[in-house]
Amino acid sequence: MIIGIGANVYDTLITLSDMPREDTKMRADAVKISGGGPCATGLCAAARLGAKAAFIGNLSRDAMGQFLVDDMKRYGVDTSLINLLEGAAFTSFIWLNKKTASRTCVFDKGMLPPLVLSDEQRSAVAASDILMVDGNDLDAAVDAAKAAAENGTKVLYDAGGLYDGVERLLVYADILIPSAEFALGHTNAENIEDAARLLYEKYSPEVVIITDGKQGGVMYDGTEVWHYPAFPVDAVDSNGSGDVFHGAFAFAAEMGYNYKKCCIFSSAVSALKCTGVGARESVPGFDEVKNFLKERGYNEL
Repeated sequence: MIIGIGANVYDTLITLSDMPREDTKMRADAVKISGGGPCATGLCAAARLGAKAAFIGNLSRDAMGQFLVDDMKRYGVDTSLINLLEGAAFTSFIWLNKKTASRTCVFDKGMLPPLVLSDEQRSAVAASDILMVDGNDLDAAVDAAKAAAENGTKVLYDAGGLYDGVERLLVYADILIPSAEFALGHTNAENIEDAARLLYEKYSPEVVIITDGKQGGVMYDGTEVWHYPAFPVDAVDSNGSGDVFHGAFAFAAEMGYNYKKCCIFSSAVSALKCTGVGARESVPGFDEVKNFLKERGYNEL
């Protein structure tokens, strides 16, 4: 079981032929509602690939919250540990630039109360193989990480945001996967190779994997800095590609792949996701990923 605590976001995706200039009007090519958020999308990706996955969190007791619950169910994620409460949902508006395949996000974190773990939720963490966290709902994530550490559950930290107090969570990470932006900003290193070493030395995870978009990324396990590839595709929507990478990594790790194979597998899943619109619905199935990799000479997966 892969269980997660973090952001679950009501996304409005706005597809544009190019980015608008300030103080002008522009007609959208398409507008679409989608579930988003690093942790929640990662769990949907893991479930789509074949893992058992569950989300723990607070969602709004309104149409937005119900959409997010139903969306996670659609991908096979267990929603029984979600609390539906009064308050405003975490929302975002995402501009998808067809010309460059880039995405620009403006978000509002809403007004829901912070998550406080129940005994049932804490027990579910302890019984899981992997706990995914993204730095949101930080106090509950730290509480869950402590329960994970006490019960042999590995903690995978999707470190994308430089939030205050994240050091409290970083110390529990077994699999630390920061973005290049986070890694460089947190360590003040000049390059991601040095950042990987510094993060490993300071927080002592099993492995550090830094994601660097179209450049692929690096992995450091205390012995060598190893570069993993990005896979070129005809991208139409890069939004959520990092979230999908983390979910795919959790799935691959639970499958028993070594960390190098996890990097290659997750990079392929992330690339394939970018060929369709929607962070969750564009996640490929397991067999599609294996065929994609075989076509590129990776037969060991």
